[in-house]
Amino acid sequence: MARPIVAIVGRPNVGKSTLFNRIAGKRISITEDTPGVTRDRIYAECEWLDNHFTMIDTGGIEPDSTDTIFQQMRTQAEVAIDMAHVVLFMVDGKEGVTAADAEVAQMLRKAKKEIILVVNKMDKFVNTNNIYEFYNLGLGEPISISSTEAMGLGDLLDEVIAKFDERFDLDDDDDSIKIAVIGKPNAGKSSIINKIIGEDRVIVSDIPGTTRDAIDTKFEKDGQKYTLIDTAGIRKKSKVLETVEKYSVLRAFTAVERADICILVIDADKGITEQDIRIAGYSHENHKGMIVVVNKWDLIEKDNKTFKEFHDDVRNSIAYATYAPILTVSALTGQRVNKILDTVNEVFSFRNLRVSTGVLNDIITEAVLMNQPRTVKGKRFKIYYGAQVAVNPPKFLIFCNDRTLVHFSYQRYLENKIRESFEYQGTPIVIEFRNRSEK
Repeated sequence: MARPIVAIVGRPNVGKSTLFNRIAGKRISITEDTPGVTRDRIYAECEWLDNHFTMIDTGGIEPDSTDTIFQQMRTQAEVAIDMAHVVLFMVDGKEGVTAADAEVAQMLRKAKKEIILVVNKMDKFVNTNNIYEFYNLGLGEPISISSTEAMGLGDLLDEVIAKFDERFDLDDDDDSIKIAVIGKPNAGKSSIINKIIGEDRVIVSDIPGTTRDAIDTKFEKDGQKYTLIDTAGIRKKSKVLETVEKYSVLRAFTAVERADICILVIDADKGITEQDIRIAGYSHENHKGMIVVVNKWDLIEKDNKTFKEFHDDVRNSIAYATYAPILTVSALTGQRVNKILDTVNEVFSFRNLRVSTGVLNDIITEAVLMNQPRTVKGKRFKIYYGAQVAVNPPKFLIFCNDRTLVHFSYQRYLENKIRESFEYQGTPIVIEFRNRSEK
């Protein structure tokens, strides 16, 4: 399920980045008492009362400024507003309503978004009656906070998640297999989609960055429904210069969150790059199924060692995702493109595979007998039993005496033992440890 998106906007120096850092729980945005410090959008995954959402910090909006930087910041904020489901409009409670606030409010009313008016800097030294003048902005009841003192943030977040009603339910309730096609720009993602579905449903161009947004293409084959999510190519941050393209990176990450399986498209002519590795890591961290598709294989001069060398290079580069099958294809000629959906079906079946509790505990018992957990400070890690608690992705809960004693290498050992019996091709599996005394 994709997370709702919350954007923080307002004129410069009202405390947007401080609020962002408070909610995100870490110092991501640079904060400084100077207008214009935050020039680019910065985003973080946040959670409040088990409600997960993506929050975007934006540069300050100066409606009438002719300064190039402030004009670019306004453009980026407008894109953020257009993309967001909920907008936090932040104003300065000490300064009161300004002409710039009124113009930003007018812009927000035209956007027809869910707006929450946030009056910042309302600490104990400020007259709380100042909040009433903000009703004149025509954006409903303002919420007073102090981001530096962390005052009123709970009430604000309660109001935010109250906006996540059925109108913003981003969960896909259909029974299709959702596939995000990800990768660097110009690797051939759109061309592969067109070959898979057999028609030109997605614009194809040799110019990197043609696809600006995540585009859903629904189709059915052999009785199985699919949703292909084409995404804008993900570049390194240092190369993401264009305003709209910066936003397409967030769109692509959102597409990964929505997907069951990610198809990572690699340009065979360029080989696997550092950015490909980062993109694969994002899919892995989100526990998505993964298939590595090496496109433009027809352009490679081959001998009897070419595939093995390329295969080994990919495996070594994304060693954390050895479960991912590797396919070499050519979207131009159609070579082996038909194998992609067959592999998707196999991966999806593994993502939904259930292991009975009895069989799972037989595997765990045998694994422990073959390799006893090490002793930590005179205390040995003991496993009592395990059970599979979820699918898509497969998730296993293992009850033990003290989960703080488990070493990541032993967790990996147990995962490998489970894979020896059931393979789980194309999908990560999640193993969590819980003390037997815990509910």
